[in-house]
Amino acid sequence: MSSRHTGNFAEQTYQAAKRFKANALLTDDSLFTPGVPIWATNLLGELRVRFLDRPDVGDGDFWGKLQRQLTDSPAEMDDSPAEVFQLMGEVLYVYYLILARVKPETKQSNISKVLSWSPQPAGPMPRELTDGLRSGFINLGNARMNLAFLVGTLIETVEQWKELEMLEKLRLIDSPLEFKDFLFGVRFRSRLLENRQNSGDAERHVLLHILFPDYFESILADEKNKIAAAANFAPYIAQPTEDVDLKIQQIRQGLEAELGVNGFSFYEPPVVERWKGDVPPKPPPKPPPPPDLQSLANRLYLPVGFLQEIEQLLTERRQVIFQGPPGTGKTYVARELAQVLAGGADPADRVKLVQFHPSYAYEDFVQGFRPKPSADGQVSFYLRDGPLLRAAERAKEQAKQDPEAKHYLIIDEINRGNLAAVFGELYFLLEYRGEKMKLQYSEDAFSLPENLFIIGTMNTADRSIALVDLALRRRFYFVEFRPDEEPVKGVLRRWLRAMAPDMEWVADVVDDANAKLADCPHIAIGPSYFMREGLTEEGFERIWNHSIRPYLAEGLFNDPNRLADFELEKLRNPNAPAHPDGTSAE
Repeated sequence: MSSRHTGNFAEQTYQAAKRFKANALLTDDSLFTPGVPIWATNLLGELRVRFLDRPDVGDGDFWGKLQRQLTDSPAEMDDSPAEVFQLMGEVLYVYYLILARVKPETKQSNISKVLSWSPQPAGPMPRELTDGLRSGFINLGNARMNLAFLVGTLIETVEQWKELEMLEKLRLIDSPLEFKDFLFGVRFRSRLLENRQNSGDAERHVLLHILFPDYFESILADEKNKIAAAANFAPYIAQPTEDVDLKIQQIRQGLEAELGVNGFSFYEPPVVERWKGDVPPKPPPKPPPPPDLQSLANRLYLPVGFLQEIEQLLTERRQVIFQGPPGTGKTYVARELAQVLAGGADPADRVKLVQFHPSYAYEDFVQGFRPKPSADGQVSFYLRDGPLLRAAERAKEQAKQDPEAKHYLIIDEINRGNLAAVFGELYFLLEYRGEKMKLQYSEDAFSLPENLFIIGTMNTADRSIALVDLALRRRFYFVEFRPDEEPVKGVLRRWLRAMAPDMEWVADVVDDANAKLADCPHIAIGPSYFMREGLTEEGFERIWNHSIRPYLAEGLFNDPNRLADFELEKLRNPNAPAHPDGTSAE
């Protein structure tokens, strides 16, 4: 939301809109009096009959006519129940959330006026809802400010929304573009709106922003079209589309990259002149140079030679495993290094990650049958490729256009799976790239392409490491990430010198603790625990007491008396006299 509107009142407005989405759309619940089913189908239908099907009840302004519509019942209907008056007040509230240049006092007064006509007026609006009226994002102008059409659109839309099955509602509410299709597919039934089937775009775009403020801009249809068609913005629309909202999303992303900001308004300088004024088009921003191993080494605080060695190991064997205690950056280094080595216009597309766990199976990783329910309640099965086969096929396809294309599959926590069962015949294919063999569930011969590289990570503090058999070890190179040895040992100190020089003593504490763990290197303390922006002494103590000490207690469960050696005060002041209970003192 910060990319479009900021401020406390804007935030309260968005929170109120979320309340409408959760209460009125997914249940029938009231906004003003939670627990009362105000947005029920029968009440929406009665409001449509009284208000939308009788647009010519008397003369006068909107409010005088509305009062007669609600209080003068048609011959076939009883007097309006109190809930209909409250529903009309809540409908008005929803559109007032977004309308700008209407004073909040006026908005609240008009809503209260409608509620006062009820035979049993509801109590005052909750304070958090009245605060939501103090903002507003769209100025429709007098020519388009037809409140009857605005609220009428909402009434008919919600009434037809209520006709959907709950599963369909849940699907649409999580899919902004599909909700948009539903919204623009609503066919108005009332007398008031029957001639506005194709001219209610303003009201619909207002409603889209209310429900999906992070996806749809608070911009009306004609100005969306101007922005999307502006020559200045054409370079940012890399993915051709006919959908104006998708065009504007691409424009926003491109402008944020160019301006170096995480949010702006299309109505404020320097952006507004780009689509409203006569400003010559700007060339698209130059892409940053592709990262290399040296720049990555600088960012990771690792020597470049360490990364170059890993690259050489991957070139020779195609698969490596990073092994070491938690907090040594194994997974982070694997992902960052893979993206640099993958290269290409979108290196992230060439790097995929999967995490093993004890219940992970061959059918999850390679290929297996999955159930597929049908409309008649029967269940059939289809063959689904796992992440390994998908990565292999992607690598093969890209190699046809780019023989230099490299793809990487990262297997996090590789030792937590039953490796012999998960890999199956892949043990053979890992060693003999290019050879083909049939998989368990397919008659087609399969091979691992030469341009698919595999990086596994293994936590040496995990007792399941003993389950990694020799057959797998023979097919991988192993790279040690030991916190008590370079290059990992120096990472924390180098990071502290650059990012928090007054906290460099933290590296001394960690080095001393790891020296005490020399006989247990598999549970040495990694640097990543402490590489946090804004690290303070209090923050360090919190990490140590609530993360490091429990971790050491688990690792030293056979020798709990050693935990006293890792009291923080004792590590920080090794020469301080000890208390009788064994802990140190100032």
